[in-house]
Amino acid sequence: MKIVIAPDKFKNSLTSLEFCSIVETQIKADLPNATVVKLPLADGGDGTIDIVNYYLKGKTINAKVSNPFFTAVNASYVYAIKTKTAFIEMAEASGLKLLEKTQFDCKNTSTYGTGELILDAINKGATKIILGIGGSATNDCGIGMATALGYRFLDKNNDAVHPIGANLSAIKAIDLSKVEPKIFEVDFKIACDVTNPLYGKNGAAYVYGPQKGATHKDVLLLNKGLKDFSKLISLIFNIDPQSIPGSGAAGGMGIASKIFLKGHLQSGNKLIKQLSNFETQIIDADWIITGEGKLDSQTLSGKTIQGILDVSLVKNIKVAAFCGTIDIDSNVLNKMGISYVSEIINEAKNLDDAMKNAPIHLKKITKNFVNHIQQLA
Repeated sequence: MKIVIAPDKFKNSLTSLEFCSIVETQIKADLPNATVVKLPLADGGDGTIDIVNYYLKGKTINAKVSNPFFTAVNASYVYAIKTKTAFIEMAEASGLKLLEKTQFDCKNTSTYGTGELILDAINKGATKIILGIGGSATNDCGIGMATALGYRFLDKNNDAVHPIGANLSAIKAIDLSKVEPKIFEVDFKIACDVTNPLYGKNGAAYVYGPQKGATHKDVLLLNKGLKDFSKLISLIFNIDPQSIPGSGAAGGMGIASKIFLKGHLQSGNKLIKQLSNFETQIIDADWIITGEGKLDSQTLSGKTIQGILDVSLVKNIKVAAFCGTIDIDSNVLNKMGISYVSEIINEAKNLDDAMKNAPIHLKKITKNFVNHIQQLA
């Protein structure tokens, strides 16, 4: 029997690597002759760096760069010398995780440090860069990142604008004369799992600004800035940012990655599956065990489990979902193509117990699953 373990993380409880290790150990204890393949997955957000390195087998590179408020901070990324591939998490330099909640203020933050990480990777010899743009503390439409790479954003007096979200409306021209030429020799893939437009009620400022400390007044300012800057982008790059799905991701880093890096926006899940050689690895599998913290309606909108089901249904492979909690009707689960489900919350005393003792409960539900498939044999 061949069993593939391919989960996402359980936020604040289990990483996907930990999930794989626990489930593998229990399966091998109960089914010593089973072939077990571990394919930990991620969605491009926080924590993806560890999953990417599982497949790239690269080296962690440390660099001193700017945090969202231009204060020096040590950040890291993964670089595989053999394939000249780097994986950079935007959150390492420009993320909310670097700030106290009282510091959240996305009108005054910048992606400059992310640009510094990109430049460091290029100088190390990277010819392929995967950029994860989840968890940002910014809403500057990527002008900070671009500034670090040599782009200059000029006001009406032809002076350089300080690259923060609050100054987007002040930009009247973009000087391309000093852009680092090496960036155009790099293949950029951008892990982007949202489809929000750049501005408007569903755009970067309105949807994500409040989570990053923006007041209603800030949201109006930032939205206007994004709209004004969008007009300049259209004029200079001959592209309508509002027509690009995901342009509003990470405070506008979606469109910034496309125009300033010539990057390709892709689903984070799909990028990780490509790195893992997923479709080849699951050939002849009897079961795929997947999981995430909460199985709910969002799972149907491109999250990890849905991505697995898209492949497993075609290949006629049974899928088991081990989750923290499940908030979907059993009829919907059947229609999705999930053959077996189990939730940690049913084994735990309460939510706190489920979170703190997730490894113990996951081991138990794995054992129950093994009993189930043994009864089917």
